[in-house]
Amino acid sequence: MTESAFPKRVNRTRVAWRGRTLTFFAGCDYFRMTTHPAVLRAVTEVLAGDGLSVAASRLTTGNHPIYRRLERALARFFGTEAALLLPAGYISNMAVTQALAGRITHALIDEKAHMSLADAALFLQCPVLRFNHGDPADLARQVRRLPRQTRVLVLTDGMFAHDGAAAPLTAYLRVLPRTALLLVDDAHGAGVLGKTGQGTPEWAGVSRRRVIQTVTLSKAFGVYGGAVLCTAAFRRLMVARSRLFGGCTPLPLPLASAALAALRLHRRHPDLRQRLRNNTERVKTALIRAGVSVPDTPGPIVTIVPGDARQARALRRRLIEAGIYPSLTRYPGGPATGSYRFVISSQHTPQELDGLIAALTAACAGVGPRGPTHPAGDRQGYARRKMRLSLR
Repeated sequence: MTESAFPKRVNRTRVAWRGRTLTFFAGCDYFRMTTHPAVLRAVTEVLAGDGLSVAASRLTTGNHPIYRRLERALARFFGTEAALLLPAGYISNMAVTQALAGRITHALIDEKAHMSLADAALFLQCPVLRFNHGDPADLARQVRRLPRQTRVLVLTDGMFAHDGAAAPLTAYLRVLPRTALLLVDDAHGAGVLGKTGQGTPEWAGVSRRRVIQTVTLSKAFGVYGGAVLCTAAFRRLMVARSRLFGGCTPLPLPLASAALAALRLHRRHPDLRQRLRNNTERVKTALIRAGVSVPDTPGPIVTIVPGDARQARALRRRLIEAGIYPSLTRYPGGPATGSYRFVISSQHTPQELDGLIAALTAACAGVGPRGPTHPAGDRQGYARRKMRLSLR
């Protein structure tokens, strides 16, 4: 929970909060699609014509044509054979594991994987082992301990929300048996990473042959709902075996229409992704030059972990004085002090970005090296340093 759950939106980058108008670097609406006029127009048009809901499962009378249009658009955008739409991003992982139940002998999950992956692993009804966060060597050690003829599923986030790191998918596939599969929860990477926004698999340059990618429509696309991106054969398997798919009422029709509009905007305006990359580079480069120890990650996220409650209060005060919403989050399993997580969007202005840079530079003294510690061109070798906060 954030310290104030209900700031009121003023425009696409600013909110009204406790009598002040502040720049908003919270949430995960990376392209501010949730308020784009074309997306909102798509909602109202379908709402007027078709209403809110089909009020039935897609396996009965609820398979409205808009769902297949959206699935085809998703498959085209992400370069996959097929897509299966789910009512929420959280349950997309569960639909996958319900389909795989009985076909996997061992699951290996990143220790910092999203809780939806941990819940999904339970459906596999097999041993579930954790490996060190983002560590191919530890994954390889775990695999070597398994019996021969195992059928392995690895579960990991694509881009991790806590710091914007991307999972080293290339290295994972290199150490896994050829029969192993990767389930990549790419809720945060989809639409953000990769040359065309196809997410972590594209960013890492891996084949999709052994990768099942799940996405949410509530982050880069600003709407709601989830989808599984996969082969046509695996889509058929999920339709046949996933009770979550078969038993759920699908996504509300206006939201499906809004997601189609958001996908069209992404296809027509690739400059949005370039603008997001430029904004991210502007902030991270300036912070590193100022001596702030920023983890070398590709995501548009900067996280500050206060050392104690006093430091958390001091940073909060400094942010408010600088006209920035104090986005303190306390996530299950996260730091006891909470963390300040700043999400950069494509729509933040240079002045707003510079305001964030100035506020964090004033508050933080860098610890450790000032720049990347991995070899040039090694896109998987991140410096996994936690940012420490030292208030002046």
